[in-house]
Parts: sequence; structure tokens; C-alpha cells
Amino acid sequence: MSSYSPPPPPPRDQSMDTEAPNAPITRERRLNPDLQEQLPKPYLARALEAVDPSHPQGTKGRDPRGMSVLQQHAAFFDRNGDGVIYPWETFQGLRAIGCGLTVSFAFSILINLFLSYPTQPGWLPSPLLSIRIDNIHKGKHGSDSETYDTEGRFDPSKFDAIFSKYGRTHPNAITRDELSSMLQGNRNTYDFLGWLAAAGEWLLLYSLAKDKDGLLQRETVRGLFDGSLFERLEDDNNKKKSS
Repeated sequence: MSSYSPPPPPPRDQSMDTEAPNAPITRERRLNPDLQEQLPKPYLARALEAVDPSHPQGTKGRDPRGMSVLQQHAAFFDRNGDGVIYPWETFQGLRAIGCGLTVSFAFSILINLFLSYPTQPGWLPSPLLSIRIDNIHKGKHGSDSETYDTEGRFDPSKFDAIFSKYGRTHPNAITRDELSSMLQGNRNTYDFLGWLAAAGEWLLLYSLAKDKDGLLQRETVRGLFDGSLFERLEDDNNKKKSS
């Protein structure tokens, strides 16, 4: 009488794995495997809205005015709404969100110095270091989170990865140390300008918008990308001045 041996189980499908046994960094910096259930088409970069599972249609009640998410971010500093940002407008915008005089002056010079030429329509530089909002995607630097794609759209999966990879203490926030880990993890080789630009942007954001527990909340960071955070910070500062 022959004994029955059940067939071996089929091999496990590894095609959807996000962690490789021999690459510990993939286990350390994890992705969210359930994002597809939390947000429709998270792989699809959005042109007009900064979306996440809590805001599947973007910032409620906010008109994108036909601009890309990156353009909306930059447009806050276009204080007269003419589509061009001059250094004095960058200074005014930084002051409006709560930066001090020295920081505002230094950042306004550096931002316009580095973004002016790439955003010009031709080969001639702007003598006034103006930034053209219609070409702001050309000023995108490397060593960033890649939440903006190369055309200025908002990539929900890259945004979510900021917190799934680095938010180890709190699932929807990052600490100062986790922010430093993210900046190091995003570095492209020999991209020294990108390293400095990313560090300057994120550390300035942390100094302005961290909560009372020293955390950068997910909603705060989302508001950075579409510029709605700048509007909230300006409103808060105006209320403080009037009180």
C-alpha cells in the first residue's frame, strides 16, 4: 500500500516584496504596502493637488488656479501676483511666515541666486535675479524626497515614503533626528549643492513649523508642498501682531 504525499506548496510570490533579505537598508527604510487601499492610484503623480489618505482631494477649499503643486508652493512668494519672484518678494514672503531679518535676507539672496537662471525663458540671465514661476520646475534640485516630480507634480507615494521610511517614533510625524536621517538617506552622490539646498529647506521648515513636542506633523509637511502651510503661518503671524 503506497503512502500519499501531498504536493509541495507553490513557491511564494516574491514579486511584491519591498524588503530584500540581503539588503538590510530595505528593512530599515520601509514602504507602506497598503497605500493602494488607503488612497486611489497612489502611484499617479497629481498635477494640481497635494493628496494623501487623509486628503484624497487635496487641501479643502483651496483653488490651485491652474498651477502645478510646485508652482503653488512658489507662488506664495510672488507677492504682487505677476508670475515673477524678485529677491525683495522672497524676503517679504520669508518675513511673512515668521523668519527673522538675517535669515530672510540670506535666504532671499541664495534662493534667487540659484533659481533665477534655470527658470529664465532664454539664455540671458536676469540682472535682478528674478524667478519665473512658469519655469519653476527647471529649478528643482537633487537629493530631495522626490515628492515633486521633474514637472512639478505631487507624487503621493514619495510623500508617504517620508513617513514610512523615517517616521519610526510616530507614524505621521518626524523628529529632528529622523529629519537628519532623511536628509542623509536622500543624498545623491557628489550632489553637494542638492545636499545644502535640501538641508536648508527642511531645517528652516523644522524651525518654523515644528509642534510643541518637537515634531514635524504629516499635515504640516503636506502643506509645505502645496504652499498652504505658508498661508497658515502668515495668518498666525498677523494674528500675533494684531493681538
